[in-house]
Amino acid sequence: MIWILVLVFVVCLVLRFPIAFALGLSCLSYVLAKGIPLIIVPMKMYSGIDVFVLLSVPGFIMAGNLMNHGGLTERIIRFCNHLLGHIRGGLSLVNIGASMLFAGISGTAISDTASMGSIMIPAMKKEGYDTGFSCAVTAASSTVGPIIPPSVPMIIAATLSGLSVGKLFLAGALPGLLLGVGLLLTAYIISTRRNYPKHPRSSFGQILRGFVDTFWSLLMTFIILYGIIGGIFTPTEASIIAVVYALLIGKLVYRRLSFKSIQVIFLDSMKTSASLMVLVGFANLFGFILITEQIPQAISNEILGFTTNKYIVLLLINILLIIVGTFMETIAALLILFPILLKVALAVDVDPIHFAVIAVLNLIIGLTTPPVGVCLFVASSIGKISIGEVSKAGFPFLMVSLLVLVLVTLFPWFSLALPNLFME
Repeated sequence: MIWILVLVFVVCLVLRFPIAFALGLSCLSYVLAKGIPLIIVPMKMYSGIDVFVLLSVPGFIMAGNLMNHGGLTERIIRFCNHLLGHIRGGLSLVNIGASMLFAGISGTAISDTASMGSIMIPAMKKEGYDTGFSCAVTAASSTVGPIIPPSVPMIIAATLSGLSVGKLFLAGALPGLLLGVGLLLTAYIISTRRNYPKHPRSSFGQILRGFVDTFWSLLMTFIILYGIIGGIFTPTEASIIAVVYALLIGKLVYRRLSFKSIQVIFLDSMKTSASLMVLVGFANLFGFILITEQIPQAISNEILGFTTNKYIVLLLINILLIIVGTFMETIAALLILFPILLKVALAVDVDPIHFAVIAVLNLIIGLTTPPVGVCLFVASSIGKISIGEVSKAGFPFLMVSLLVLVLVTLFPWFSLALPNLFME
């Protein structure tokens, strides 16, 4: 009967159903075909979302929305412009640098592409950058945020594996910085060759004033990380602190939030969070069915029957995750595949924290991989150009991302150094 589950799921994806509906319809088809009592559907959905750490996800989504509307994101961009704007192609570097500082608090790489792209792509086009390059930089830079903490995909991975959220946050820091630096160097080299514009160098006073203006925005990330890693509060408490902090700064310090805009932000955040929780619930039901049919064991046996070499196993997993990431959003792919592939990785002595970083990095790279990388579609729609042009312009950034993935896969030190240093 497993073929019914797979067939309905694939058909729904081809018909471009939302991934949550594709999961739900495929699971319902399987349950009806097997004659399983329907009560199993709400039971498994509820057990999937009845996890304390998942309460942090709506909080971080709302905090990101408050940052965008409250002026915090714009100040981060301006501060990066003071630091990097005088370099050739400075605005492309600002695009990447701002994504690193913004650090994925908005939720996912897709929402980062949309929020940053709506500001940066028109600005870059206005200053003479090629539209394809502007969109490609925006899509590539959005993949840095979900790796650098705080990271919603890392919270999901922790929920699925029982790993420490604090350790996963730390584990993503060095790979995220490595990816960000690689993208910065690539953007600089391309900008120099194409003679893209640069701004006059900011004075020390301008940089200092920019830092003071951005201080409250930067402090938010520091408070969250220090609180979680230092054991002062849990990730769930941190998300609520982030919401209150962004609300107070946006309303009282930057004075960009009105009562009406706060209502809109809360409503948008509720919609996003609700859709995500439905996705988590259906994914848990989907996973239950796969376990019932012993699919994880079958996949594990097939891979381990082919080879027990750790690096070949990781190569096969990398290829699978990048392909899946091209057509499926990161969190959805994590919910479906991470528990299955983690068992395979553990069987060849891969550290679970190291594997979590590999999995998240794979899936976010997939979002910028042609022909159907989701972030490419978002960026191309903002820039009003074809997906082919964005894919062509983004090829150098994709190569750098894959190089970082290889380094992180081969050298666990990048993922494990900080967790071992601070949380042993």
